[in-house]
Amino acid sequence: MFKILLIEDDISLYHEIKERLTGWSYHVSGIKDFGNVLQEFSTFKPDLVIIDIQLPKFDGFHWCRMIRSHSNIPIVFLSSRDHPMDMVMAMQLGADDFIQKPFHFDVLIAKIQAILRRVYNYSTEPVQLKTWCGATIDYERNMVTNENGTIELTKNEIFILKQLIEKKNKIVTREELIRSLWEDERFVSDNTLTVNVNRLRKKLGEIGLEPFIETKVGQGYMAIEEELA
Repeated sequence: MFKILLIEDDISLYHEIKERLTGWSYHVSGIKDFGNVLQEFSTFKPDLVIIDIQLPKFDGFHWCRMIRSHSNIPIVFLSSRDHPMDMVMAMQLGADDFIQKPFHFDVLIAKIQAILRRVYNYSTEPVQLKTWCGATIDYERNMVTNENGTIELTKNEIFILKQLIEKKNKIVTREELIRSLWEDERFVSDNTLTVNVNRLRKKLGEIGLEPFIETKVGQGYMAIEEELA
């Protein structure tokens, strides 16, 4: 049974979401002290976090940042705020998805199921290490290492990198990536993919690998293998 931590201060909404998720056999827990979210997260050890932006004491961005400093667990924002920068901020902090309130429960369930399948199933593959452009990709630990150092990626970022490397020197369309990541593109914002890829490239740039992920305007992305001139 997957464990979900629901960080939501609207009591009626919390109970409604909990009831729906429990009906899908998820173990759902809430927050008792909104000034101590990180401790309750560490104690519960969830498989996925759903978090609102507007919370007592500290907002959801703060707690997303704190959780990300300790864990690469999937994080889904659920918020009534509709400014595009809210979603961009969430993705830049390492969130896996952003769902705007009011929402349809079927969409929420579908997104949760897709994320859990992606995060906890693909890593069971027998080969967990891959060499690319002089770097070692550790799919199980979400890490990329070369002579310039080591970076740690989120589940989305490592999955995107994996898809590109598996088809190296070939263009992977945005539609292919969306289908691979979320399994049903009807539930995905195109901007979500852009933010994830940009964040991946920025991290790769820290160890000199950004030039090896090329953007093909109007087509998609490509991981190149050969050395650049």
